Amino acid sequence: MSESQKWWLRRPTFNWLELIGLALVLALAGGALGAVGAIKLSPTAGSCDAARLSASVLPSVVTIFVTGSAGSGSGSGAVIRADGVVLTNDHVIAAAASSGTIEVLLNSGERIPARLVGTDPTTDLAVLKVDRNKLPTLLLSPRERLQVGQPVVALGAPLGLSGTVTAGIVSALNRNVPAPKSGGGTTVLVGAIQTDASINPGNSGGPLVTCEGRLIGVNTAISTVPNAQGVSGGGSVGIGFAVPATTAQRVVDELLSTGRTTHPWIGASTAEMSQDLADRFGSRAGLLVESVTAGGPAATAGIVPGDVITSLGGSPATGAALGWLLATAKVGDVVPVEFYHDGAVHPAQLTLVEQPAAS
Repeated sequence: MSESQKWWLRRPTFNWLELIGLALVLALAGGALGAVGAIKLSPTAGSCDAARLSASVLPSVVTIFVTGSAGSGSGSGAVIRADGVVLTNDHVIAAAASSGTIEVLLNSGERIPARLVGTDPTTDLAVLKVDRNKLPTLLLSPRERLQVGQPVVALGAPLGLSGTVTAGIVSALNRNVPAPKSGGGTTVLVGAIQTDASINPGNSGGPLVTCEGRLIGVNTAISTVPNAQGVSGGGSVGIGFAVPATTAQRVVDELLSTGRTTHPWIGASTAEMSQDLADRFGSRAGLLVESVTAGGPAATAGIVPGDVITSLGGSPATGAALGWLLATAKVGDVVPVEFYHDGAVHPAQLTLVEQPAAS
């Protein structure tokens, strides 16, 4: 068995979590239009030494300004390579992605042009490049073992206020958070880190770091409480989300290598079938296969419309499980599945292929 075939054995252990409830309304945490090497820093009394941490990390944090035909905005970012590679959110630079200007304000106070290396709306990440060398950097830490309750610090430019530092804890791990894509539609921020460190519009793209100054997430979204009219707004209510470094590292590597990202695809559209619904139709709970693309992974595995995928990679097949798979697996990975067909459960393997471009 190849390394790519063993991906499901290396997955982090987590409980499948439902998507963020309707009582909380998601609001992107950046792009406010018209808005104004790690050092050992041990936590004290359950919190980071924020003063020392700020002195170490802030030189690597930047403010991003974009101007395009649709308007202007600002956000945050982190220098992740000394030769000027900057990591931020896709929605921060979306207004200038096809045409317009992107500028980066360094911690030194210098404001310089940046070019777009590439974006990935699915994970809401983007990579920029500025013409500078020997910049202070924050290194991504995709293998960091996080714990709920551990102290963290968020840095960025809320409402354009560069060099802002807020502290909190990891409130939860492996959240699956629905978020609007910059070009329309919805994506899911899979495996997001939830934090109560204050995150506000303009913080998007900024780093979430440990007390040791390790970059563990990209601050991306917040939840806000709607008013009596059901309209969300305002700033932080202590529920923020960061794209984890595991996701960011893969996206950065692909964008720097090829300028684009790839996402795996199973070649079928599915809908989650609850146990109650499955009982009514004499079926099994799982993912009901609504359609199958000829020649795709599902069709090759013998799956047809009307079948129910009951297991993915050894775990129960749910919408969250499929979302995690498509966000963390790679094209070419082989995933064991089980599906219910004609009254019996059949084992199969899906060899993931690249998701075709939307027509």
